[in-house]
Amino acid sequence: MARNHKKSAEKKTPLIEVVDLFCGIGGLSYGLKSQGLKIKAGYDLDYTCEYAYHHNNDAEFRYEDIRKVTAEEINNTYSKGAIRVLAGCAPCQPFSSYAFKNKNKDPNKYSLLDEFGRLVEEVQPDIVTMENVPQILKFKLEHVFQRFVETLEHNEYNVSYKVVFCPDYGIPQTRKRLVLLASKKGKIELIPPTHTAEDYVTVKDVIGGLPALEAGERDPNDALHKARALTPLNLQRIKATPANGSWTDWPKELQLKCHKRKSGKTFGSVYGRMDWNKPAPTMTTQCTGLGNGRFGHPEQDRAISLREAALIQTFPKNYQFFIDERSVSTTLASRYIGNAVPPKLGEVIGMSIKKFLNQ
Repeated sequence: MARNHKKSAEKKTPLIEVVDLFCGIGGLSYGLKSQGLKIKAGYDLDYTCEYAYHHNNDAEFRYEDIRKVTAEEINNTYSKGAIRVLAGCAPCQPFSSYAFKNKNKDPNKYSLLDEFGRLVEEVQPDIVTMENVPQILKFKLEHVFQRFVETLEHNEYNVSYKVVFCPDYGIPQTRKRLVLLASKKGKIELIPPTHTAEDYVTVKDVIGGLPALEAGERDPNDALHKARALTPLNLQRIKATPANGSWTDWPKELQLKCHKRKSGKTFGSVYGRMDWNKPAPTMTTQCTGLGNGRFGHPEQDRAISLREAALIQTFPKNYQFFIDERSVSTTLASRYIGNAVPPKLGEVIGMSIKKFLNQ
């Protein structure tokens, strides 16, 4: 009798299935998958992402405009009886800091979050998660984020959201992201931070053991561990940059004209070296270029390699970005990596969903 009682008391893990909107190469999906969530499909309008998404997430890639996706199509993707998760990160460029300065805004780009809201309303998934840049909270153009939250609340979702400082969750870069979770089954929240400033994951923790490279060189054993070539002048500049330094440490003859203007002081990190003992700056689509931020290697005279950028974004070494990695496009790979949701952040979201369902 006791044995039967024990068996009946055991919790059966529910089948949790995910459809990922704006999936890119699958950083969010991969993190959710690592927590046991079943990824059913990802949608994106960048067809070049198909191989990486499908290969690493064992899920269907659907090259479709989100405006044309129907609730019937998504609902037919889920298995009967599964906990249905609708996830996504609407392209964040419209809500970035640059968007506040750009007066020639494309109104079509701002409708993507509305389309996410439309699909929530029509599909009625059990759980919704959305990730984006924190600036979306302040974005006044038609109050896009507020309208998304109101759509969820109108459809009887419990909504929570917070700005996440990524090092607090073991992600080795000072990226800040807005993470939203919503459920019809009760109050759902992101798990508490897993790290403090005393044990943040650092640049050295992540890339300190990789083989050394010269600018323009590629590791023969790792096609992604390759660094962009530098002009003779930029090679002089990186050599003149001390540990944790930037262009402000150069002699005047190496400085650009823009650096000598008063406004140049606001770009103190440009051409800078990363700090071994701190998290890296936010990885962007241009993070493998020396002059695009503090993307210089802490010691070696070059910008960080594609592999280093991928590891800082928490992609594992076995994540395959191209069908043939002997021929890697630096521009394409940089875009993939910079646009991605860090898989580790997806993992944290997956842990939060599982914790909520187990309660």
